[in-house]
Order: sequence, then structure tokens, then C-alpha cells
Amino acid sequence: MPVITPDEARAILGGHREPSWHPDYPRKDDLDALTMVREESCWAPRHIVRAFDGLVVGSIGFFGPPQDADDAVPEVEVGYGLVPDARGHGAATEALQGLLGHVDAAGIRVRASVEPSNTASVRVLAKCGFTGLLGSDEDGNLVMVRPLPA
Repeated sequence: MPVITPDEARAILGGHREPSWHPDYPRKDDLDALTMVREESCWAPRHIVRAFDGLVVGSIGFFGPPQDADDAVPEVEVGYGLVPDARGHGAATEALQGLLGHVDAAGIRVRASVEPSNTASVRVLAKCGFTGLLGSDEDGNLVMVRPLPA
């Protein structure tokens, strides 16, 4: 999953579309994530491509580079989303697992915020090893954390 470059982000925000994109992509959340792309970075969003037909069906990425948490462990927040047609088939879990391999190798802990009613996303996080519950954020979302691998 290559990162979205600043030029690509600007083009998408300007209305550019590719034939390999699902008709419902990009979603509002995907566009919101692209507004944060300012420079080339491995922490930028990526397209999620559905394996069986090659369509881009969502995005996944970090909300910036890692920063030290209160316990001095480098930590980054991840976000992801899919078009409704792509949900429930493992694409989010597969994309998140792929991304986590890179941060594990770098010794970076990952957290995610999720609406308590979004049970599908809570399941994705649980499948990917997010076991810690840090409470909730200012919007009432659960904040879950994935401990560093031993």
C-alpha cells in the first residue's frame, strides 16, 4: 500500500478520480484525511485496495508521525474506513495488519479511536491485537491501544 503523495492528495481534493476506484470512494472521511497530507511521509494515508477486483474501497493511515506518550513510548494513532459495499469482508483487518507490521518493526505503539456503537470496527481492532482501553476521547469515542509486541 503506497502512501498518498501531496500531489495526489491535492488532485483528489480537487475532484480527480481514477477508474480503479469504487464509485463511493473517496468518502468524506477519506477526503478529511487527505487535507492533512502536507509533505511526503510514510505516515500519510494509503488507499485500501480490494483483493478480488482491484477496486480502491477505502483508506488507512496515521494522524501524523509518532510522538512520545505519557510513558515515553513512541505512539501513533491510526484511522481507517471503507465504502459500505466493502465492509464485512476482512479488507479493513487485512489493511490494518499490513500497516502494523511496519510500526512493530520500529517499536511504535498504536492507538485508535472508535465510536462505541461501531462494533465492526471494534472487532477489527480486537483481531489486530488492540487490547488496552485507555478510556474515551472528547468526542466520546473509545480509545484503544495495541501494546508493543514482546
